[in-house]
Amino acid sequence: MKHPRFTAWLCSAAALVLLAVPAFAQQPDALPPEQTAPAAQEQTAEAAAPDAEAPTAEAPAADSQRTYVALGDSIVSGVGLPDFKYTEAAIGIDAAPNFEGYPEQCYVSLVGKGLGLDRQHAINLGLPGLTTGDLADMLRTGAMPQMNQQAGTYYVYPQMLDYLKRADVISVQIGSNDALVPALVALGNATNWKSEQLVATMVSGVLREPSFENLQRLNSDLSRLQLTREEKQATTQLLLGGGTDAICEQAYQEAAVHMPQVVAELRALNPDAQIILLGYTNPVPLLPEWTQLFRRLNALSKSLAAQNENVTYVPIPFAMTATDAHPTVSGHKYIANRILRAIKK
Repeated sequence: MKHPRFTAWLCSAAALVLLAVPAFAQQPDALPPEQTAPAAQEQTAEAAAPDAEAPTAEAPAADSQRTYVALGDSIVSGVGLPDFKYTEAAIGIDAAPNFEGYPEQCYVSLVGKGLGLDRQHAINLGLPGLTTGDLADMLRTGAMPQMNQQAGTYYVYPQMLDYLKRADVISVQIGSNDALVPALVALGNATNWKSEQLVATMVSGVLREPSFENLQRLNSDLSRLQLTREEKQATTQLLLGGGTDAICEQAYQEAAVHMPQVVAELRALNPDAQIILLGYTNPVPLLPEWTQLFRRLNALSKSLAAQNENVTYVPIPFAMTATDAHPTVSGHKYIANRILRAIKK
């Protein structure tokens, strides 16, 4: 890893929008700026997304003995929402405070409420920066065998295996970082890591809501990069010249190997739990290689569900994302509803 602050950038994962700079102002999935008042957020969610009714609408009856565990990356953990909890660690971050202290607005919280569960029975094991390979490793021992050098992450949580063994429902949302991590490394290398201030602005959260003012701020930071001719050529080659094609292809190959392992390890840990494989949404829809990647990942998860007993594939094609590629409030509500509808009563 060539930049000491990369872990902090990755934990927010907001720099994904860098890959869509040419499409920033036109992204069709983007929502209008969300209101700060909770009531206004509810109204926006109702109007903006199908299936955005209250998560309890079709939920099974409350059962205090039922346990729901959510596995995955920063989308699961609630990055981008208020009150995402973590502490600094020797390598990366420690997300354990978020396991039961997750944001109220994340979909894990909403599924838990829909099932009538307290926070000891609705567990959020989302880990920012996690890849499919990392997750497969952690399901074997509760720990990554070594630091993910590209991501700058290292997680050791043996307690996650105990959570999973007592789970009745396990959802999995993983795979985006298989492409995101190497793409961010490639971007840093292309610019000789001159993009620190730009990425710092993005991970601060001020660009999460699309607006003309934020677009101006982004353009201002871009203009201050002062890339050399060689750096501009390298960046252009990465973004527009096919450089991400190879990254996306490698990401799919990694997921195709590791996702079956994830399902197998989960089944070995817990023979009876319903496993829900959540689909993917594409936060950069104007870049064809990314569109193709997420389409293939959806097909992979659907196929895995069809091949394994008590495994359910749940597509989430209309999950709204902010400009940092993480779900909006209404996006989390939509995902929660899709999960609640898929849970066996």
